[in-house]
Amino acid sequence: MSNNKLFGEEKIIKLLLRFSIPIIFSYLITELYNMVDTIFVGREVGTSGIAALVLVFPIQRIIFALGTMVAVGTSTSFSRCNGRKDIEGSKKVLKNGFSLSYSIMILLTITVLLLGDRILIILGSSQNILPLAKDYLYYIIFGSAFLSMTLFISSIMIALGNTKMSIVSTSIGAITNIIIDFILVTKLGMGVQGAAIATAVSQVVGFTYAYYNYRKIMKEYNMDLGFEIDKKIAMPIITVGIAAFVIEAEDGILMVVLNNLLASTIGDSGIVILGIISKVYMFLFISMLGIAAAMQPIVAYNAGAKNYKRIKGVMYQTTKFALITSTILWATMMIFAPQLIGIFVTDTAIIAESVIAFRIMIAVFPIVSIYYVSIYYFQALGKAKTSLLVSVLRQLIIMIPVSIIMVKVFNLGALGVWISYPISDILSSVASYMLIRSEGIELNIAVRKQIEREKLEGHLA
Repeated sequence: MSNNKLFGEEKIIKLLLRFSIPIIFSYLITELYNMVDTIFVGREVGTSGIAALVLVFPIQRIIFALGTMVAVGTSTSFSRCNGRKDIEGSKKVLKNGFSLSYSIMILLTITVLLLGDRILIILGSSQNILPLAKDYLYYIIFGSAFLSMTLFISSIMIALGNTKMSIVSTSIGAITNIIIDFILVTKLGMGVQGAAIATAVSQVVGFTYAYYNYRKIMKEYNMDLGFEIDKKIAMPIITVGIAAFVIEAEDGILMVVLNNLLASTIGDSGIVILGIISKVYMFLFISMLGIAAAMQPIVAYNAGAKNYKRIKGVMYQTTKFALITSTILWATMMIFAPQLIGIFVTDTAIIAESVIAFRIMIAVFPIVSIYYVSIYYFQALGKAKTSLLVSVLRQLIIMIPVSIIMVKVFNLGALGVWISYPISDILSSVASYMLIRSEGIELNIAVRKQIEREKLEGHLA
């Protein structure tokens, strides 16, 4: 089936399933990269090793966020060009997107290598943890750049209807990571350094497969490998993708603030607890983000084709689908929290404290579905300002101030950090719902005009 019929005519729920499953799987594997390292390091090195990985996490998240920004911005612009049947425009978008992606990654890698020690200290590293954190950071920085490039290629392939490539490339990387982790960390006792090498090598392997497939797309669009950044094309890519960047980067920014709050109240044990529950917590987002990301090229294509009836149906089905799946995941994790957290550590006291913190953290989690769906919806329509506003709302505008107030003003200690999660979930979800309602009024007007236009065309025919 061509993209025209696929995005414009296929049954919505079938289309969402077709695209969301590989995206969800890709997100799952991406989270597993860091989770696998944490499991091996936690069991072989101990809590100091976990603390080192937690401190490096914000840097990894920023790198991943930049890759996601270019990937989402490029795939959205690419889909809109395809909706307009603008082949030349599609070709330019691809070339500019790829050039942007590897340029940003090269600059970021150089920056981290030059300023790594200073960055880790700012992130809250103690002198005990700093050597381990450096061991991990200086290896994974190379692999993270390749992971970001793989994300870019995967987004383009999905926008073209190829959902298999993303699954295969991430699966190859994940399997490689587990095997090398086992050899270097468990068998050879290389600790944090071994985990970092395993991650970097696996991300290079995954990229190699993805790039092999991307070469076929380059031939199809008659593209060469040259460098090209046209401001008129690159800026829309960045402005549309900036909200996706914020969604990913704010996790890292928030982690820096919370690490420092916890370090000042209960010390390194707080950083360890946050690190463990964050690994489990990230998996809750996988279904809703995957479904929202699957919606994006569909809405973008139909926005380009001015099929507003289709957009309304896609938005409704996406919200419902995301809410149901996230509720099922939430209930499962609430019930099995002790078993999930026990995967990382064997210390019963740490497990008990982590379970309490985790259950408070995710108390009202399913309502966040509408929040993340709204971000991707506004991105797909090219409403970058609205998308950016919503994306910074939950963690940067609401959660950081709330957590600081709870800890510093009300002296709630670690509890203040945990309860800031459900408070921010409620406030941000209500705000995003109001914005979606407002947008829905405009969409309904567009739908009525489309129906009237189709009736008139039918009479003329």
